[in-house]
Amino acid sequence: MVKQQVLAVLEKARGRYCSGQELAQQLGVSRTAVWKAVAALRADGVPIQAVTNRGYALPADADILHADAVTALLTPEAAKALRVEVYDRLPGTNAALRTRAAEGAPEGLVLIAQAQSAGRGRSGRSFFSPPGGLYMSLLLRPELGARQAVFLTVMAAVAAARACESLCGVPIQIKWVNDLWKDGKKVCGILTEAAMDVESGLLDYAIVGPGFNLVPPPEGWPTELQGIAGSLFDTAPPPGARARLAAAFLNEFWPLYRSSHYRAVLPEYRTRQALPGRRVEVRPGHADAYRATVLGIDEECRLLVRPDGQNATVALSSGEVRIVPEYTARES
Repeated sequence: MVKQQVLAVLEKARGRYCSGQELAQQLGVSRTAVWKAVAALRADGVPIQAVTNRGYALPADADILHADAVTALLTPEAAKALRVEVYDRLPGTNAALRTRAAEGAPEGLVLIAQAQSAGRGRSGRSFFSPPGGLYMSLLLRPELGARQAVFLTVMAAVAAARACESLCGVPIQIKWVNDLWKDGKKVCGILTEAAMDVESGLLDYAIVGPGFNLVPPPEGWPTELQGIAGSLFDTAPPPGARARLAAAFLNEFWPLYRSSHYRAVLPEYRTRQALPGRRVEVRPGHADAYRATVLGIDEECRLLVRPDGQNATVALSSGEVRIVPEYTARES
């Protein structure tokens, strides 16, 4: 606990030295406790500078993505409920957390990776996950039926949009059902997975896994992602941006989830939608693709579309939707 408190103070004072006495008085602990906390943080790889007669400081340009750095930025409620683990690289945070969930891990476990070697998106597609991004998964054990599980994705999308806006100061839209857009390009995808308890008809667990693009990869986007993928920052993000983004997402999501009033977030989810009024191509699984105009989102979070040449409205609960670039029903 003292480790997290020391790191939180140093994070707030980035680039400025804080003496051991100052830290001890501010935190209400002994200078020995401060010294031990600093030593433990440095052993964990946190680059704390120490100068005699000046104290301790985090370098102004240090990019720290560390469990204690994230936890130090959480609200008291979230910090009490969540346990954060950070890894340099995982095949995929969702896959790793599914294993932990099956082994009985409690709700609130958060896995964060600085890169993924086999990240996945919807429908089993690969998710490009180079170093420099933020890839995380949160384990939940809600008392929800399968039909209500979509609201976990809705809450995660709204929480992620709020967190991104707080970091980069640019409006963020949501492209149904689980992508975030900045300036018309995808900057975040969210993969929500769940396991069902057959006897109760409720979820055994759910995993919410957002992946954020903070900066373009040094070698550029792969050919298939050019014109589609974007990033929150065009150049190097502010120091500590990944830890702040992870904490901001958790701070936004956790109270939404714990409130149990899942539909309360639906108005904001609708307001942030990027597709209403646009003409799109709908690719409904194995059926033939067709073109339609997007009308909005219904109370069950389904996308409402009107197929070309028809008066009927179709409610989509799944499937892929792509904007037809040459036409927009109304300017957005």
